Amino acid sequence: MGESKQGVMVLGIPTRAGGFTGQAEQNPIALAQAKFREVETRFKDWLAKQSLAVEAAVVTTTSGVQGAAIGGFMGTLTGDVSSLVAPPNAAGLNPEAMASLKQAQAFAGGPLVQARNFAVMTGTNAGISCVLKRLRGKEDVQSSMVAAFGSGAMFTLISGMGGPNLAANAVTSGLFFALVQGGIYQLGQKFSQSPTEDVNYVKTRTILSNLGLQNYEKNFKKGLLTDNTLPLLTDSALRDVKIPPGPRLLILDHIERDPELKESRKANR
Repeated sequence: MGESKQGVMVLGIPTRAGGFTGQAEQNPIALAQAKFREVETRFKDWLAKQSLAVEAAVVTTTSGVQGAAIGGFMGTLTGDVSSLVAPPNAAGLNPEAMASLKQAQAFAGGPLVQARNFAVMTGTNAGISCVLKRLRGKEDVQSSMVAAFGSGAMFTLISGMGGPNLAANAVTSGLFFALVQGGIYQLGQKFSQSPTEDVNYVKTRTILSNLGLQNYEKNFKKGLLTDNTLPLLTDSALRDVKIPPGPRLLILDHIERDPELKESRKANR
C-alpha cells in the first residue's frame, strides 16, 4: 500500500487501472486554480501597460461579456414572461401607464433581453471605473458612484424603460444607482477595515501574549496601565485592576527580567 522514503510514509490510493497514486501528487483542481491565477496576473500586468483607450475597451468588453452571461442565465430561470405582462390593449394606454409597462417588461424579458441589459449595465460600470481609476490614480466612493450613475442611465436607455421623458428618467435611474452604490461602497469599507492597533499598549500586548495572559489586556486598559507605566508596575497596581495573584507574579517577574524595563525601573527609583 505504500513505501517509506527517508522516514516519510507515502500512502497509496488504488486507481481504476489497478495501480496506486501517492498522496504527495498535486490536486488537479488546485493546479488548475494556480494556473488560472497565474494567467490572470499576467493579463493584469499586460493590461496595466496599455494605453487608457485600450485598457478601457478591454475592461468594458470583458465585463460586458460577463454581464451578458449572468443576464442570459437569469433570463433562462425566469423565462420570457414579457408577453404575459403586456395587456391586449397596450396601444391605447396613456404615457404614464405605458412607461410602467416598459419598466415591467425590462425586467421580465427572456435570456437575450436580460443578456443585453446586463451586458450594457456591467460593461458601462466597469469602463467608467477603469477610466476614472487611471485618470485619478485611485478608486474611491466618488468614482464608484459616477460609474453607477452611468450604468443606471445606460440601463434605462437600452432597456426601453425610459418612457416619454427618456432623458429625465435616465438621470433619475442614474442617481438611484449612484446612491445605492455609494451606500454599498461605504458599508463595505466600514466592515473591511481592520481595527487599528492601540499604540499605547504595544509592549504590554507583547508581554501578555508571551506569558499566555492576553485575556488580561482589557484589565490594563481599564486601569490605564499603558506601556509607559510598565517600569512602575507594582503588585498593588495589578491587584487594583482585578488581575489574580498568579498572573500578577508572572507579569512582575517578566518585567524584572526584561533588560529594557529593568533599566527603566532602576532609573525611576
